[in-house]
Amino acid sequence: MPRGVAIRAAEVATGERVPAVPRDAATLVLLRPGSPDSSDFEVLLLCRTRAMDFAPGAHVFPGGSVDPDDADVVAAAVRETFEECGVRVDAADLVPWSRWITPVVSDRRFDTWFFVAALPPDSPPDMGTAEVSGAESDAAEWLTPVAALDAARAGRITLLPPTAVTLASLTMFTGIDDVLAQHRTITPLMPSVVVEDGKPWLELPELPDGVEYPL
Repeated sequence: MPRGVAIRAAEVATGERVPAVPRDAATLVLLRPGSPDSSDFEVLLLCRTRAMDFAPGAHVFPGGSVDPDDADVVAAAVRETFEECGVRVDAADLVPWSRWITPVVSDRRFDTWFFVAALPPDSPPDMGTAEVSGAESDAAEWLTPVAALDAARAGRITLLPPTAVTLASLTMFTGIDDVLAQHRTITPLMPSVVVEDGKPWLELPELPDGVEYPL
């Protein structure tokens, strides 16, 4: 991690720096059927522009901060997904999946709810990739969770830990119906930063449901 993180971690530990308050945020994992001859399913990943302050160049799910006009995180997930890739989903179809909080040493922090939902069945084949918002993302692609993780291991794409863990958790299911039938207990997960010999390391939280870190 950048050396500046070690300085911030030390300042937080000594009380010299007050941790930023996390902003409420939401993200949506869109699912669609994969190849016709299998039960595979694909997820939509957006590639953030290099000009973004937060996670430039990373592959992420559609989502963003909760606006004052949003009723809650579900409304934010629906709105952000439509704004970023043109997909409009029904709020009633969203299934809570996980919740991640940015480490306390970060300058910008988010308390993000992850939801899953199926792509509406009447959507055209290129839905989600044809209307990518150039303000935050400059590309989009549908990948199976396994293919996305393989691409990250090969260095072709970049995944943040919450995205990678979400993809890994989805590999445990055989189809979209199985995913949407889940009733998960949502426990907030927050990585922390530890400093050893002046070098900062990201310490990841223990995961529920037997999921392991894939990268």
